[in-house]
Amino acid sequence: MRKPHAGFELSSGNVFADLGFEHPEEELAKAQLIFQIVDLVRARGLTQTAAARLLDLPQPKVSLLLRGQPAGFSTDRLIRFLNRLDQDIEIVIRAKASTRRPARVRVVRRDGPSRSRPRRALERAT
Repeated sequence: MRKPHAGFELSSGNVFADLGFEHPEEELAKAQLIFQIVDLVRARGLTQTAAARLLDLPQPKVSLLLRGQPAGFSTDRLIRFLNRLDQDIEIVIRAKASTRRPARVRVVRRDGPSRSRPRRALERAT
C-alpha cells in the first residue's frame, strides 16, 4: 500500500470549502452552472462576440465567464444565460435517501428529449 504524499490532503468534495470560501455551496453551484454555459458555447462554436450578443453581455464579461470567473454573476443570472442558450431549467426538490448524509445539490445536464439519462452530473454536499 502506498503512503499519501505529504504535500497533499484529501478534499471534502468541494474545493471552495477546502479553500475556506465564506459560502462554498453557492460558489460550487455557480461554478457548475458556468461549466454548463462554457460547454454549450463551445459546442455551438460561438465566438466571444457572438456569445456576447446572445447572452446580452459586453464581450469582456463573456471572456471572464468563459474563463470560469464567477464574480459579478448571480446564480439567477447564470440560469438566464442557460435559457438564452435554449436550455430549459428544471429545479427538482426531493427528500434525500435516508442512507446518505448529507443532503446535496446537483447540477445535471440532460441531452435530447428523453431526459432518462444525465449526460453530466456535478454534485455538492450541503
